[in-house]
Amino acid sequence: MATAPRKKVRLGDLLVESGVISDEQLMQALAAQKRTGQKLGRTLIELGFLSEDRLLQVLSEQLRMPFVDLRHYQYDPDTVRLIPETLARRYRAIALKRNPDGSLLVGMADPTDIFAYDELSRQLKTHIQQAVVREADLLSAIDKVYRRTEEISTLAEELDEELGESDIDLARLVQTEDVANAPIVKLLQSLFEDAVQIGASDIHIEPDESVLRIRQRVDGVLQEQVMKEKRIATALVSRLKLMAGLNISERRVPQDGRFNIRVRNHSIDVRLSTMPIQYGESVVMRLLDQSSGLLELEHLGMDGTLLHRFRRNIHRPHGMVLVTGPTGSGKTTTLYAALSELNQPARKIITVEDPVEYRLPRINQVQINPQIELTFARVLRTALRQDPDIVMVGEMRDQETTTIGLRAAITGHLVLSTLHTNDAIATVNRLLDMGAEGYLVATALRAVLAQRLVRRICESCKMHHTPDAQELAWLHALEGEREFGEFYEGIGCSHCNNTGYSGRIGVFEFLELDEPMADALRREDTARFAVLARESAGFTPFWHQALQLAEQGVTTIEEVMRVTGVVEEDVEDLLASGAEA
Repeated sequence: MATAPRKKVRLGDLLVESGVISDEQLMQALAAQKRTGQKLGRTLIELGFLSEDRLLQVLSEQLRMPFVDLRHYQYDPDTVRLIPETLARRYRAIALKRNPDGSLLVGMADPTDIFAYDELSRQLKTHIQQAVVREADLLSAIDKVYRRTEEISTLAEELDEELGESDIDLARLVQTEDVANAPIVKLLQSLFEDAVQIGASDIHIEPDESVLRIRQRVDGVLQEQVMKEKRIATALVSRLKLMAGLNISERRVPQDGRFNIRVRNHSIDVRLSTMPIQYGESVVMRLLDQSSGLLELEHLGMDGTLLHRFRRNIHRPHGMVLVTGPTGSGKTTTLYAALSELNQPARKIITVEDPVEYRLPRINQVQINPQIELTFARVLRTALRQDPDIVMVGEMRDQETTTIGLRAAITGHLVLSTLHTNDAIATVNRLLDMGAEGYLVATALRAVLAQRLVRRICESCKMHHTPDAQELAWLHALEGEREFGEFYEGIGCSHCNNTGYSGRIGVFEFLELDEPMADALRREDTARFAVLARESAGFTPFWHQALQLAEQGVTTIEEVMRVTGVVEEDVEDLLASGAEA
């Protein structure tokens, strides 16, 4: 079908004629565009002359094109793939739907780009109807749709064929001179690209009896891909060991290492751990995106009051502030956000970590190494002789480290650290159980921030949710017989990989110690301390904030129950007690 010729449209002239920007602003933007090489629209937005939504509104009205909000658009992955990924990224375009007349609706971030229009028309061999979309939403949609799962399966088959009936060519495969073209390298490249595109925090490679499982942790939950080519597991593990500088011939003991890779302009620090299991070696890789930058405290999810109280404590000249929670609850992210704010030329900051996750300028970061007796306690003692103002200890693991940290906090240093406890109040019990003296904890400890991460409902498939009997029983057990707001859930769509969730947000409880609590600690009266803590001003358990997020439509009741540790038996007990009443 022949495509209609397109008339070239000059974006600057269009915006000036519409009265959105002035001639002077256009000239400034054109001058800036020459320096940066960016598109004119992006330059105008960055200069603050107009917002992206206003730009898209003008384009939609003046060019008589529909505006499509991709955040709520239910696109078909097969239709999207009509445009090859390379063209979609190059021209900032996404195929949305096939119209009844055979034409294709294509969303474009810059619909005035006549060259992109002509190239897409030639490639698709059909008439194109353009729509205006936000560039950030378009790039996010492309990342989600052009997954590497099929490519990973194809490369796995190719590698399996090259291995033949045995692994005799393994050494050549994992150490081949033609590295760029080796199937094993292509497979790993696709695996890492797919993980980065979907925002995975971990990759698990697990050989089973007859299959190989590759699982990726997204928003705290594992997503699985199963491949029948189980024989490639050994080649995968060996190549990863080489990349991490580990011993590829040793398969009987666990090994740990790390390496850095660059994927789609992202610098990814990979922490690798191997463990011998029944059918080979299990590999888990933690992915840390060094190029994304650190989160600021404002973006962690704390409300204004909590943020002010936390800031007040981390800006104190001395004392200890602990961040607690289970593994994967975002403790390290919170500590790094605090360090980033405290990182100033006037302050000497030393960190003791296992391992160093993010590299920060001006901060002296030390990674412990127990094999040469470079332990937390030993490094911490040395760090205190380096005249620090602030010391961050990755984790309070033993009595010696805890005692040194507490003593440092009462001798003029601010000490930040983490602890694995379920809530803020239990932190004190944990310190005492580790052998810390009650009077030392009472004097040194200033505040405890306990946190969890809850998944956000996907905005593209969000809908109303009516709580069932179990959920209502749990809600009333927590909050009494009050009226609750509206609740929502995600039904699953292409934007969220049919999970109903996209992204996570922190929920917190914050405990500041006052004099009555300190007195209870000096007597090591943990029961009295717990009562005083619950009754203290400003203390709110984190499930309360999580429930508020559910009523605001940010997360689901199911997520609130999950992070508060509620199991099915607990709800059944509540229902039974309600029936008896």
